[in-house]
Amino acid sequence: METAVTTLLDGLVFSSYLFLVSVGLTIIFGVMKILNVAHGSLYAWGAYTSAYLIGIWSDAGLGDPGTFLMIPIAAVLVGCVLGFVIERGLIQFMYGRDEVIVVLATFATFLILEDVILLVFGVDPYFAYQPMAYLGATELGGILRDVYSLTLIGLAAVVGLVLWLGLTQTRWGKLLTAVIHDRELSVAMGINVTRVFLLTFMLGAVLGALGGAYVAPMVSVAPGFGVEVIVLSFAVVVIGGMGSIPGAAIGALIVGIARAIAVHELPEVELFVVYGVMAIVLVFRPEGLFAPAKARKI
Repeated sequence: METAVTTLLDGLVFSSYLFLVSVGLTIIFGVMKILNVAHGSLYAWGAYTSAYLIGIWSDAGLGDPGTFLMIPIAAVLVGCVLGFVIERGLIQFMYGRDEVIVVLATFATFLILEDVILLVFGVDPYFAYQPMAYLGATELGGILRDVYSLTLIGLAAVVGLVLWLGLTQTRWGKLLTAVIHDRELSVAMGINVTRVFLLTFMLGAVLGALGGAYVAPMVSVAPGFGVEVIVLSFAVVVIGGMGSIPGAAIGALIVGIARAIAVHELPEVELFVVYGVMAIVLVFRPEGLFAPAKARKI
């Protein structure tokens, strides 16, 4: 029983952080049709910035509760600044280009941002344990779990609900829907598509950075931090369907639970199981489980 509870909690925590990163990636693709490989660097920058700010706050002796404020501040700062720079400096020239060119350009951006991280933050790892230590641990199902990692599950649920309500119940969500289905007609109707693209990319960047910023207190933030997550995020959005928020949630759950089961029951296939699940899904659903319907022009 304890093993089952541990596996479930580990899977949910892993799924939650994957969802935070993947939902930003899928929103950008759903609206802009841009496959942003540089998203992994936004995750890494969020983690480094969060760890750095938490360290400054703690060294100043301002109290551990205030370290929680550094997490959203880091996410918004990184997402807005780097999101704006990347979209205006690169992505705006990629619209309508071949997908291979877009992937190569964003991959090059990913490599550049990884090196800039080393220049800005150095090569030594960062440890931002204060928020996690402050919340302590609790007993669930006979096992002791840190409270901080459990709050990640709640954060993912809140983010998913807010995004779903924003896209389905607000005027901004209706504008995004119009742009997704027909950019030319949206322009003709007076929608500022350029601004929609910029704000969408910045929102996706903030979500990617938030994933890294929130995970920073749970791990050692070191060089290469964003490499694994971008690969896993692509697996999530491919399984769930590119451009689908519910798909990102289901894909993250599938990947997280499958990986947790592999880690606890068959650790030698941990690296294989994610890609095995993705291959099985694509055999039966080449566009993913919840790929959005494509509008037909008549």
